[in-house]
Amino acid sequence: MRIAIYGRDFNDTVLPYVQEVFNHLAEHHIQPVLYSKFKTSLHGKIKLPANTVIFHNHSELKELADVLLSLGGDGTLLDTLSLIRNSGIPVIGINFGRLGFLASINKNEIGSALKALINGEYTLDSRSLLTLESDNGLFGEENFALNDITIHRRDNSAMMIIHASMNNEFINSYWADGLIIATPTGSTAYSLSCGGPIIYPDSENFVITPIAPHNLNVRPVVVPDDNKLSFEVEARESKFLVSCDSRTVTVERSVKISIKKADFCVNLIRLNNETYLNTLRNKLLWGIDTRNY
Repeated sequence: MRIAIYGRDFNDTVLPYVQEVFNHLAEHHIQPVLYSKFKTSLHGKIKLPANTVIFHNHSELKELADVLLSLGGDGTLLDTLSLIRNSGIPVIGINFGRLGFLASINKNEIGSALKALINGEYTLDSRSLLTLESDNGLFGEENFALNDITIHRRDNSAMMIIHASMNNEFINSYWADGLIIATPTGSTAYSLSCGGPIIYPDSENFVITPIAPHNLNVRPVVVPDDNKLSFEVEARESKFLVSCDSRTVTVERSVKISIKKADFCVNLIRLNNETYLNTLRNKLLWGIDTRNY
């Protein structure tokens, strides 16, 4: 098995866990394939195996790795999509962040998790993505999102009016700070914090969730993912923001946006001792009641 490793700059407090990852890979005679920018950030802080291979981009990753290991939180794992794209390379995350819905492996379980991964004790959890289309080619070749695509106002601007349609049929005009279009994966992220529902990963739906709507009777809407959504923005400001996961661009008000299901999926690795419902219970602290203590 060829394991590629991706990460961001770290707080020095997690460096022992990063070193542990490389030590365990060496024990199992796995040659690490390390992202070049991550290698630069680790220089002088971590002892890397002598046989470490470096990759720089999406094209090189496809030829070098069977699995991609993300070191960090959910945001770090979302960053890996720019490298994985439609290659089908499965990804698994070790959580150095806080909540860790996607990067679900606890940093105190690195040894057992890597052993299970190397021994093939896992299943692949296929997750749908969103893709964004616009008349000016927003985000170029990286116009996809695993969690959500968000239309929102700039920090200093007034409320927006977002006219939304589905398959050319008008849905609603949202008077709000913005609008979130989330996948089932993203239903436990930004959308959830704005009152959106939790959607099971294989339910084949998207959710449209308004951000701070002015009309209090406006609620999130769940729609089948085989529909095409279109949006036009009306606002006092001449520009607004669009985000694909953690990537954000400033857009002219005249730009029209459409969103649909991407024609490829991302494979998340789920170890055999994990289930989606178990992750929900643990991360959302379901069942914990101070009256039980």
